[in-house]
Amino acid sequence: MKKIIMIIAFRDFKDEEYFIPKQLFKKSGFIVKTASSEKGTAIGSEGGETKIDLLLEEIKDFDALVLVGGQGCLKYLDNEKVYQLIQSAHLQEKLIAGICIAPVILAKAGILKQKQATVWNSSLDKSAIKILKENGAIFEQEFSVVQDNNIITAPGPSAVKDFAQAIINNL
Repeated sequence: MKKIIMIIAFRDFKDEEYFIPKQLFKKSGFIVKTASSEKGTAIGSEGGETKIDLLLEEIKDFDALVLVGGQGCLKYLDNEKVYQLIQSAHLQEKLIAGICIAPVILAKAGILKQKQATVWNSSLDKSAIKILKENGAIFEQEFSVVQDNNIITAPGPSAVKDFAQAIINNL
């Protein structure tokens, strides 16, 4: 059975970007483990709670790495440990996915150079697009889910089911 690691912020991950894909992955027969920067019970921005199975440094043996967005994402996950994990997965040609603001972390890890990707943005806040472009990504605005080889990105909750389905289809 294929194994998916979902990486979430310990506080303020985006509830529907975690719970909906996790449910769809399990329904499709995948093993799903949740990782974060701390052990215990992680709490989403809308109050959802989930048990953390693994610390970031304990992650090994997986088929897909899925980074969940939300307000806490950059505070808890925008770090060297996560960059190294993403780079290692990329070198092994594993499936890597990020939704909402999480594609910024993929960009900073250096795996989006010359890759098409999307990210959360609004008419008032284009900073995430700027970070993608500064790190060599080809930003795509018009798609709900953007896939470039083994990397899947989506802009947020409106694309969550399509995002999960794209991961399922690729595994």
